[in-house]
Amino acid sequence: MPSYSKSEVVLVRYPFSNTSGSKIRPAVIVNAPHTSQDFIIVPVTSKVFSLLTGEFVLADWKAAGLNVPSAAKRGLYTVHQSLVMKVIGRLTAMDANSLESSLRAWLGLR
Repeated sequence: MPSYSKSEVVLVRYPFSNTSGSKIRPAVIVNAPHTSQDFIIVPVTSKVFSLLTGEFVLADWKAAGLNVPSAAKRGLYTVHQSLVMKVIGRLTAMDANSLESSLRAWLGLR
């Protein structure tokens, strides 16, 4: 079983809802280590304008392995390990803390 860590930025194959194909997009692993074949992810986008509350532009998107300025999107998804293509980077401590704060706010855990 592949090993992924919290705060790693990965490429994920997102299937279209009609199963006609898929797109490969970046996301951040947000779950703690576990034995499941599923991972909890937050999507990442290059659309850095008109962000919703809690969404934010990554301060160090290059360290995260991204080619352009990118933002953490409000969303929490579970994906099977087979949809994770590869690790491309890791969030810096500052971006990881920002994401954790956003997750707490989105989930009402403050």
